[in-house]
Amino acid sequence: MDLIPEDLRQVLIANGQASQDGTKSDHIPVVKLFMPDSQATWLITELKPSDPDLAYGLADLGMGAPESGWFRLSDIIAQRGVLNLPIKRDPYFRADRPLSAYEAAAIVAGRIVTLPPNK
Repeated sequence: MDLIPEDLRQVLIANGQASQDGTKSDHIPVVKLFMPDSQATWLITELKPSDPDLAYGLADLGMGAPESGWFRLSDIIAQRGVLNLPIKRDPYFRADRPLSAYEAAAIVAGRIVTLPPNK
């Protein structure tokens, strides 16, 4: 199952390269993954260029303690919720702020929240 289309995968790898080069580190999330039968959600900002299974972003496993860090896409894809449904990508997700803004909102709310667009 390929959750991330090639065009988005290329953006994630480019973000990973920018982080590796030190030219930028606080990227705007590109992909939102979620478990439809639980509260788990991931906002992904980059993939490691040398290992595109390794992703960086904000993870919320539904336990009230979202945190940013590195995780394997293959580990996420292998997960199932209480109804045994697979992980999905939100095709309508459009971020307009860097990951740090989502992290700050998640700390306050205890979960990942989608922020309203900047006015």
